[in-house]
Amino acid sequence: MKKNEQFTVTIEDFSSEGLGIGKTDAGFVWFIKDTVIGDTVLAAATKVKKNYGFARLIKVLEKSEFRAEPPCPIAGKCGGCQLQQMSYEAQLKFKQDKVYNDLLRIGEVEKEVLDETFEPVVGMADPFRYRNKAQFPIARNKEGKIIAGFYAGRTHSVIECEDCLLGVKENKIILDKIIAWMERYDIDPYDEVSGKGLVRHVLIRKGFKSGELMVCLVINGRALPYREELVEVLCGGDARVDSLSFSVNTERTNVIMGTKIDDIYGPGYIEDSIGNIKFRISPLSFYQVNPMQTEQMYGAALEFADLKGTENVWDLYCGIGTISLFMSQKAKKVYGVEIIPEAIRDAKQNAELNGIANAEFYVGAAEEVLPEWYKQHPEERIDVVCVDPPRKGCDERALATIVEMSPEKLVYVSCDPATLARDVKYLRNHGYELRRVRPVDNFSQTVHVETVVGLQKVK
Repeated sequence: MKKNEQFTVTIEDFSSEGLGIGKTDAGFVWFIKDTVIGDTVLAAATKVKKNYGFARLIKVLEKSEFRAEPPCPIAGKCGGCQLQQMSYEAQLKFKQDKVYNDLLRIGEVEKEVLDETFEPVVGMADPFRYRNKAQFPIARNKEGKIIAGFYAGRTHSVIECEDCLLGVKENKIILDKIIAWMERYDIDPYDEVSGKGLVRHVLIRKGFKSGELMVCLVINGRALPYREELVEVLCGGDARVDSLSFSVNTERTNVIMGTKIDDIYGPGYIEDSIGNIKFRISPLSFYQVNPMQTEQMYGAALEFADLKGTENVWDLYCGIGTISLFMSQKAKKVYGVEIIPEAIRDAKQNAELNGIANAEFYVGAAEEVLPEWYKQHPEERIDVVCVDPPRKGCDERALATIVEMSPEKLVYVSCDPATLARDVKYLRNHGYELRRVRPVDNFSQTVHVETVVGLQKVK
C-alpha cells in the first residue's frame, strides 16, 4: 500500500499511546489516531512499514458504542487530549486494563494474585476543568494576529486555543488581557525561527481551594516593558491575579521556563491545600496539576502504608514533600529525598508552613543518598518506604537498597504502568508481594494513568 492510499478497517484494540489498532488482509496492522474500539473507519496511509503502518482518519463509517463527540473543537489538532472521542466510562476501562495487562505481562504477576489485589480505577465526577496549571505559547498566526494556544501534536505550530476545556475558566480572561496589552504597546511574541520577539509563553496557575491566581510571562529578554500597565490590567481594579512575575529565557531551546524569576506584583507565590496540608507554590515549583485526584492518590498511599504513629518512613523522589507531609501526620519520622534543590527548599518551607517537625529532607539522587544514609545509620529501623518516581521508574540501585533496608511495607506511586510493572517484578523477586493495586485517573481525556501499589515483605 502506498502513502495516501485509502482503505476500510475495523478498530479492534488500542495502543498505550491512544491509537486505534485495526488489521486488514493478511494480518497487516494499522495504527490510527482519533478512533475508538468498535469503529469501522475509512483511513489513508501515512507511513507504511513491513508488517504495520500508520494512517489518518478520513471518516467514521460505523460508530462504536464507545464513541463520544469531543466537546473541544480542536481536540483532533491539538494532540493534548488523545481520548476525547471516547466515552468517559470507556476511558476508565482502557486505563484500568492498561495497568492490569502491564502488571500481568511485563510484571509477570500471576492472574490470581492480580484478581485478588486489583481495585477499580478511581475516576472523576467531572472529567474536565481539572488542571490547575497551563503553559500557553504565544505566537502570530498566518494573518499576523497575536494568538495563544498549544502546539499541534509533534510540531511547534501553535493551534489557537485560549480556553482549553481541561484548564480553568480564568485562563481565557487572563490571556485576552495579556494579548490586548501586547497589541496596545506593540510587544511582539517570540518567533522560534528568527529567535526574535519578546513574549514566549504565559504560565497560569490557580489554587483550587484558595482561589489564588498566579501569572508568569516567559520572555526572550532581560526586562519587561510597560510592566506597570500590565499590573494594572491583571492585578488592579476587579482583576484577580495575586502573583505576577516574569521568567527570563533567552536560549534557543524547547525548555519553557528560565531559571531566573523576577516578581512584579504580589509575594511571588500562591498557596493551596491538598487535604489539610497547605503548600506554597512558586512559578518553578512542581505541584500536581489535578488536586482533586491527587488527594485521592495520596490518600491511597497513606491508606496502603497503614501507619500507627511509631513508624520511620522514607519517601523517595519526594518533590516538594507532598507525600512526605501526608505521611508525617501519622508517622514517627519521615525522610524525603529529591534531586532538585529548589524542590527540597519548597519541601522544607512547606513543612514549616504546616508546623511539621518530624519530616527531614535531603537533596540528591535517591540511588546515591539512600545507600549512604543507610551505611551511616545501620541501627535505625525503616518500616515503610514510599516511592513516586518519574516516568522511567526507579533506579535499580535504589530498589536494591530498599530491599537491603528490608522495610515491612512498600508504597509505589506510579505515573507509568510499564515501568511500574518492571519494578514490581524486581521487588517480587526480592522478597515482596503485592497487597493492593489502585489506578487513579489523574489525567482525564489523555492516555496517562497513575497507580498506587502496596507491597508487603514476605515472612
